[in-house]
Order: sequence, then C-alpha cells, then structure tokens
Amino acid sequence: MRIGAWMAALLLSAAAALGAEPTPEPQLLWPNGTPDSNGLKGPETVKGCIGNISIPTITVYKAPAENTTGVAVVVMPGGGYGVVCAEVEGMPIVRELNERGITAVMLKYRLPNQNHLIPANDARRAIRMTRNNAAEWGIDPKRVGVWGFSAGGHLASTVTTVFDTGNPASDDPVERMGSRPDFSVLFYPVISMKEEIVHKGSRQNLMGKEDLIERYSNELRVTPETPPCFLLHCSDDSGVPVENSLRFYEALVANKVPTTCLIFEEGGHGPNAFKKNPSWEASLDAWLVKRGCIK
Repeated sequence: MRIGAWMAALLLSAAAALGAEPTPEPQLLWPNGTPDSNGLKGPETVKGCIGNISIPTITVYKAPAENTTGVAVVVMPGGGYGVVCAEVEGMPIVRELNERGITAVMLKYRLPNQNHLIPANDARRAIRMTRNNAAEWGIDPKRVGVWGFSAGGHLASTVTTVFDTGNPASDDPVERMGSRPDFSVLFYPVISMKEEIVHKGSRQNLMGKEDLIERYSNELRVTPETPPCFLLHCSDDSGVPVENSLRFYEALVANKVPTTCLIFEEGGHGPNAFKKNPSWEASLDAWLVKRGCIK
C-alpha cells in the first residue's frame, strides 16, 4: 500500500472512531470526458485557490440526517474566472448550509481560459447532476438552488437567467434534467460586462477580446421566469462595484421576480463582506423560510 493510500485509510479510521463524517470524495462532472475543452493542460495549481482547472468536479456535503430539509445548493466560489477559491470562500458557506439542514454541492468548475461557454456548461451540468441524484442524496429535485460569489456570482447569475428544461432524448440521464435553479443567492457578484462597472479581469478571462458584452451582462437577461434571488453587496466594494447588484436588482423588480437585496456600508470585496456583516444570516433565513427551504 502506498503511503498516501495508507494515510488516507488511517484518517478515515480515525474519523470513524470519533464519530465524525469523513471528507467526501470529489465526483467527476463528466465521467466519460468533457464534451468540450478549455485548452488548459497539466496539473492544477493550489495556492489558497485552485488554478489551471481542466477537469471539473463536484463534492457533495450532505446535510446531517437528523435535520435535513431536502434542499440542495450548488456552491460556486469566485476567483475572477482565473482561479476557484473553494477553501476561503466556499467552505464557510458549506458549513452554514449544513447547519441549516441543506446539502451543499461544491462545484470546482473549469476555468474559461477565454472559452466563454465552458464555466456555464459545468454549472448547468452540476445542477442537472444534483437533480439526477436526488433520491440517493435525499433531496427534493424541485428545491435545488445556486450560491455564487464574485465571478462565481456571475456564473450563478448566468445559469439563473439562461437555462433549459433538459434533453428528454439524451442517452445520458443527467442531461434529461432541467438546469433552471429554483432559487439563487449571489454575494458581491459580477453581473455586468459593461465598461463602467465591469470587473475587467473576469471579463478578460471569460471572453478575451470577443464582443460578448451584451450576452454576458446578466442584468439584460432577466425575465419573469428568472427564479427568486437574494443579493448581498457592500458599498465600498472597490473590486466589483455595487452597481452590479443594483442593476440586477432593478431588472428583477421590473420583471416581478421575488428578490431581496442587502447593501452594507462596509465590508469591501470577498469573504469580509459577509463576515463583517453577520446580520445577513437572519435576513437569508427569513428569505429561505419564505421559499420553503427551511422552517
């Protein structure tokens, strides 16, 4: 037995002895290989956030059996479409969700590398995969939400505004599932690709020089079919201006989509936006109660 495998077995045994749940294993989004390529090769890089991602995965953190609500949320960390900051941004929210009896599905999506279709293909696949595994994971396929941060918020808002009902003729049962989230939570999201408020790094990494500004300015893609949304942003966000959330909120209201928008005076960009403003938790809980996601 190799040292790595031996150590993993030891840790699993220790976790079992302590009554703790072992860390879940990542699952391939596309077990038979991705249907497209972002052009990245070689190993991933890990320096706090994960870079050079060419193989997308999900990791399922099931809600405790004693308080599960049957709700699942696909978590999409940010990183400017150049890295995925799952540990610093995603894992705190995984714990918040599990405490509320909600299963968290952490998505490690492929970086676009200027191939703009790639991240949304992965995000929609993650939603479909969650629905397809609903019985096994103990969730309701009609209560699957998304939660995105920064550029991950752009990804989440992309699949929130552009979705489909699945392909009933597909040989792959996952692809028969619809990709529309039932609700969407967006923290300090990149929303617009318009020059005056865009996060330029996210735009460059997503589309390069292609003129796709209208296509990926998600405030322009809202319709009455857009699912309910909960937004959080800080006025002093110098990385992604608060106007991103404000414009999305205005579009949601104009289309009569149920929405709540929290704007805090201070907190900047990144996890401090919610860590320094803990009142968001009570507001989100009330919003989730209204959605029938928690009691």
